Amino acid sequence: MLAEKEYYLLNQEELIDYFGFSLTDGLSTREIRKRQLQYGRNRLITSNSKGIVSIFIDQFRDFMIIVLMAATCLSFLMGEISDGITIFAIIIINGIMGFIQEYRAERSLAALSKLAAPEARVIRDGRLEEVAAEELVPGDLIALETGNRVPADCRLLEAAALQVDESLLTGESITVAKSTGKLYAAGLNITEQTNILFMGTTVTRGRAKAVVVNTGMDTEMGKIADLLNNENDNMTPLQKRLKHLGKWLVIMSLLLTFLIVIVGILKGQSIYQMFLAGVSLAVAAIPEGLPAIVTLVLALGVQKMINNNAIVRKLQSVETLGCATVICSDKTGTLTKNQMTLKKIYLNHRINNFNPDSELKGLENVLKIGGVCNTVQLKEAENNSKLNRVKEFFIGSKIPEFLGDPTEIALVRAVYDYGYSFTSLKKDYQIKTEEGFDSRRKRMSVIVQMPKGDTELWIKGAPELILQRCTYLEVNGKKEKMTEQLKREVQRANDSMARDALRVLAIGYRKVNNRVAKNRAANYEKDLTLLGLVGLIDPPREEAYQAVLSCHKAGIKPVMITGDHKITARVIAEDLGIIPGRGRVITGEEIKGMDDKTLNNITRDVMVFARISPEDKLRIVRSYKENGEIVAMTGDGVNDAPAVKEADIGIAMGEQGTDVTKEVSSLILGDDNFATIVKAIAEGRKIYNNIRKFIRYLLACNTGELLAVFLGILMGLPIPLLPIQILWVNLVTDGLPALALGMDNDSDDVMEKPPRDPEESILAGGMVAHLISQGSLIGISTMTAFLIAIYHLEVDLNTARTMAFSTLVFSQLCFVFSCRSEDYAFWQLSPFSNIYLLGAVLLSSIMQLGVIYSPFLSRFFKTSILNIEQWIIVLILSSWSTIVIDLIRGIFRKKR
Repeated sequence: MLAEKEYYLLNQEELIDYFGFSLTDGLSTREIRKRQLQYGRNRLITSNSKGIVSIFIDQFRDFMIIVLMAATCLSFLMGEISDGITIFAIIIINGIMGFIQEYRAERSLAALSKLAAPEARVIRDGRLEEVAAEELVPGDLIALETGNRVPADCRLLEAAALQVDESLLTGESITVAKSTGKLYAAGLNITEQTNILFMGTTVTRGRAKAVVVNTGMDTEMGKIADLLNNENDNMTPLQKRLKHLGKWLVIMSLLLTFLIVIVGILKGQSIYQMFLAGVSLAVAAIPEGLPAIVTLVLALGVQKMINNNAIVRKLQSVETLGCATVICSDKTGTLTKNQMTLKKIYLNHRINNFNPDSELKGLENVLKIGGVCNTVQLKEAENNSKLNRVKEFFIGSKIPEFLGDPTEIALVRAVYDYGYSFTSLKKDYQIKTEEGFDSRRKRMSVIVQMPKGDTELWIKGAPELILQRCTYLEVNGKKEKMTEQLKREVQRANDSMARDALRVLAIGYRKVNNRVAKNRAANYEKDLTLLGLVGLIDPPREEAYQAVLSCHKAGIKPVMITGDHKITARVIAEDLGIIPGRGRVITGEEIKGMDDKTLNNITRDVMVFARISPEDKLRIVRSYKENGEIVAMTGDGVNDAPAVKEADIGIAMGEQGTDVTKEVSSLILGDDNFATIVKAIAEGRKIYNNIRKFIRYLLACNTGELLAVFLGILMGLPIPLLPIQILWVNLVTDGLPALALGMDNDSDDVMEKPPRDPEESILAGGMVAHLISQGSLIGISTMTAFLIAIYHLEVDLNTARTMAFSTLVFSQLCFVFSCRSEDYAFWQLSPFSNIYLLGAVLLSSIMQLGVIYSPFLSRFFKTSILNIEQWIIVLILSSWSTIVIDLIRGIFRKKR
């Protein structure tokens, strides 16, 4: 099985024998056709994606929506056309919004497919030709050079100074040196397979010849595509709660409706009248506007989060953030800057922190060599811009954008920090010959013409190799003979910086004769003078320190998952405060030897994982979920996409993230800043609190409606509220204040409380008792108004219903102010702290008056104009219930 073969263990002869190709001619046309039939196209296969129509239809399979559709049909059958049209409009609006979200998610695998190279240079029948990359087969001989995207998984046969950017797969910013030599250890992860090139990665330096070993879904990129295909979409906690609540409400309303219809028929009422009453009860019990209001409140939260650089792709994920208990974060570019930086320098027998303002002897020469002995280039736009050249002339610290190896770019940036101009440095110290870096030599050297006319060889590279070639050590500008004792000192400095997770390079030089300046620099890489060592690292973001601290305060566990080395992961995690000193770090190799039960036990305590593969990330996320955690997973590379999709909430990086990761994510960080996640979590908690407020408001109001209709039927009276009036209350008069509650400014201490239990009911915290008591008072007030109108004022049925209708509406508009807080009475809160709520109540009041005083609307809603006496009764009955409830709540709070 080719896909399972460890090709890095084979030498060149074994590869030729296994794949049956020629080093000079490649494969024959006949053999290619045969293999294309055997292995298929070299492309990523997506799962059977839904069509547009199918996605749209799926939006109407929700239980609550089905019930509303049934209510629509009943309304039309009974001649209540306006009711039917209103409910139908709600269904369609919700369907359209859900369709837009799901359609965008379906594009994720299409984005992954675009990462495959469109074309490849291949040797076939002895000729070098360019073919579509999807036509490649195992055994094809391909040629690669700087800038090429690797079209399939390949085993190197020839390589010259080859370096590859694998961050797309591994998430690590440092380019990887590749070589052709056979490896001898089995079971290596992709970061250790130095003779293998992977589909979708990019050649940043050098050239190569390689044989294709895996194509399509057998490649590492294909494995990720397969993981994406197999991941199921998860319901958020809010979706689960609302689904449960919706089913509970529907079942309760249907049971009550059935009960009332039976009671009415037994009392001698006509079946038709009882059926009409049952529909009224069902309409009263089900908050038809709840799905729309939840969606709108979440959408408003999304707008607020966009202003804080958090772009939400899935509305329901806003609330999920609020109950996140674990944030699994990639290291590179998320917790760190994704920019290698010079941090420490070994000079004059000491390790020093890099300070560009320092007058450290020898620092200038180290930076000069680091700035000249490299292959970094200015970006074309920067190089050609006259304006930027003028800026650079006047402002030496102007740092443009560069192309090249991140480690070399870090040295060039240090040159700028020190006050040198990169272009001026290259001009003053002209390179005559260059010997490039490769994985075998592990060093780079140049022969430069000095400003005074003499010639020097400048070199940088792996300390252990450079040290062997050094005869002297420069200390404070003077040369000292490199003794064994000095070598041990330099080696200890190297080890010390390596323990701090620094990438260490040695910097050296020697003088050469002007006449040999055109000879190969490699010929003179001996009798060197060591200037010092430089230590570089991708440092943590400044904002990440406070963000991690905020996570700990909020009861959220920050977890680092990286493909980097164990030492590097530990140093960064300890620096950020993710783990204490000597905290445990688990590697991917260890995880592969664990079963799921063991891993579940490990994830309860471990917060740093190193040398992790995409499959490992997925297992880690699943393990946290199995332990009952609500998991947020951040990522940027393609390697993160499966785990990002599996998480309860996936978070992609907007600047550095790939299209694949963005498409499967729920949230995109516009500034790639870990601190933005903390703001998003705080906003998610506030939104959830506001959702609880308006659910409490809506359900209490619906309880009042239900009780009023229920009491009327039990007392043998005409129905006090018509279905169209109840719909008006549920969708319009209730809707606007509920929406305004969703925009309430919650307290600022939300990040000082632990995450709520994801299994906690949305009605927890005594809400059920409160909404029943408040709803009962609203229902009693409404029915009292109806009874006064009939028996005391002796008005006609329409006027009595109008009084009951208005009492219900204004009772709810008073009650909405009580819903702003579960801890304080409405008179203890400033009404002007939520100006939207004041506006909503005012507008709802005007609309209610319009229903009564507009001739057209009064005919539609069957209302009558009320006189002063009737309005006084309505307003007294509307306000007393809220005042009584808040007084009782205040008494109980004092007792507690």
